[in-house]
Amino acid sequence: MSRQFHDQPLGSAALAQLFTEARTYNGWLDKPVSDAQLAAIWDLMKMGPTSANMLPARIVWVKSDEAKARLAECVMEGNKAKVLAAPATALIAYDIDFHEELPWLFPHTDAKSWFEGNEAGRIEGAFRNSSLQGAYLILAARALGLDTGPMSGFDPGAVEAAFFADNPRHKVNFICSVGYGDPATIFERSPRPDFDRFNRIA
Repeated sequence: MSRQFHDQPLGSAALAQLFTEARTYNGWLDKPVSDAQLAAIWDLMKMGPTSANMLPARIVWVKSDEAKARLAECVMEGNKAKVLAAPATALIAYDIDFHEELPWLFPHTDAKSWFEGNEAGRIEGAFRNSSLQGAYLILAARALGLDTGPMSGFDPGAVEAAFFADNPRHKVNFICSVGYGDPATIFERSPRPDFDRFNRIA
């Protein structure tokens, strides 16, 4: 496989869309997001690396008015209007039993055996790697011309009861609204420190 496609850094316009000019939105324009767009987000984010290709994230995309109303009952007061107005909100959960899928997701070796009998280790790995996948979701959405609004501020037990009751081994990590952000709802950008503030090279 040629490495030519990633030998050069992205241009400033792409970096602006993904990072330097992208923002977290608190409100949304009245513009729909299609199921095909949500599938396109997945098709990009699934390519991001996870340990042993475990891909532990399990996502429910909340789009219908009924589902939005249920989700609004599970979030803090300040987030209710956000999820009600967003075209879609991704509930990013992780599967504690992700290892059951490893025989086909990571066929190079018996990776399933690495995690059997170690639920605490699976939870740690699933949480870490679903967090990565949630970050990939944000970047994938931005790459496709959409905006995002990741959130904490919800009752995990209530979200799981409302949306993951069919599989209690799925535990919600965080939620993220997706759509076309309303520029009137963002604040001035918060500080971003220089390298030396929070980094060191050993």
